[in-house]
Amino acid sequence: MKKYDRTYFDRWYRGRTRIGAEPVVRRKVMLAVSVAEYFLRRAIRNVIDIGCGEAPWLTHLLQLRPKIRYVGYDPSEYVVEQFGESCNVRPGSFGELAEMDIRERFDLVVCADVLHYLHDDEILRGLPAVVRLIRGVAFIEVLTGEDEVLGDTVALMRRHSNWYREVLSEVRLTQVAPYLWTTPKIAAASAALERP
Repeated sequence: MKKYDRTYFDRWYRGRTRIGAEPVVRRKVMLAVSVAEYFLRRAIRNVIDIGCGEAPWLTHLLQLRPKIRYVGYDPSEYVVEQFGESCNVRPGSFGELAEMDIRERFDLVVCADVLHYLHDDEILRGLPAVVRLIRGVAFIEVLTGEDEVLGDTVALMRRHSNWYREVLSEVRLTQVAPYLWTTPKIAAASAALERP
């Protein structure tokens, strides 16, 4: 079983094989915040980050919106122990979302670089809960079987992009930008050419 401990994060986020460099994460955060605010027509106030790891999004979010309320969830004991208090990271996985009784809705839901490591049943179990959390948009970054993958390929599920489009469509999410999806309510209030 894959272990997301300090050794894992040292290798993939700090070592020679580093992925997710700071400028890359910053661009993703700026994109997600801009699109969320475009559709909400106001500054975002809160963010939930599912599978947040060491919470790399938080620094950039705070630079853009210093008063943002952020909560991260991650199944890694190491992450929760090291970043729980300082970054508001709590224990939990994508598949457990429905059982966590999270009542707040979020302007931005983040699930970056997570789904392609999960089994189908966990994705299908967690997606309806994700949809209930969305007030604005969800940034769902996932690598597919058509993508060239650099980095951690251990336990990577190489599903076709159509599989993801179908399961996201089944929970009634509409794509509005790269990796960004929204609910029927937001999509219905947008113009036809605001959606890809």
